[in-house]
Amino acid sequence: MSLPLSWLSTARLSLRRFAPTDIDLLCALYEDPAVARFLGGVKTRCECAAMLRERILDYYAAHPGLGLWVTQRRDSGAAVGLHLLNHIRGEMHIQIGYVLAAPHWGRGYATEMARALLQYGFRERGLAQITAITDPANSASQHVLEKCGLRRRGERVLAHPSYAGKPLAWFELDAADWARTAPSLRAVVRSELA
Repeated sequence: MSLPLSWLSTARLSLRRFAPTDIDLLCALYEDPAVARFLGGVKTRCECAAMLRERILDYYAAHPGLGLWVTQRRDSGAAVGLHLLNHIRGEMHIQIGYVLAAPHWGRGYATEMARALLQYGFRERGLAQITAITDPANSASQHVLEKCGLRRRGERVLAHPSYAGKPLAWFELDAADWARTAPSLRAVVRSELA
């Protein structure tokens, strides 16, 4: 079975839909304690399979153009992690986020693709606002969000059980503010594949 085509590309990276065969990739991310530290902890293979089915594959059909996607290097096709533009669980807010495998940290991948997803969200999807949440101790992720133009607006406790009732750092970016400050970016979008 061939993997889905990429639908969003930057200079070094591309996004493609997850497929059922990507279970090992998802498990590799969520079984690594260093990666899962700020993601609610390590997940079992069974938990990853449920996430793949419910939070990723089923979500594509329910919310066309939004979701979680495999982030891969354009030169080799190697997966480096995932990026997302989807609903915060139990909320109407659309969030941006990313999870990269530890060997790919510090290379600017999170920022590069997050900027492309912001452009996609505001220009192609017509979103009025994009939000983000992080563990308050995850300063590296917060730095990426700030480089992309999102601003911290305090902390929130979200009702969905997956957030464990913990305060989370809350970030926002409005479309008008993004339009004024967005860096020039060449990203190729084939949104019919999103």
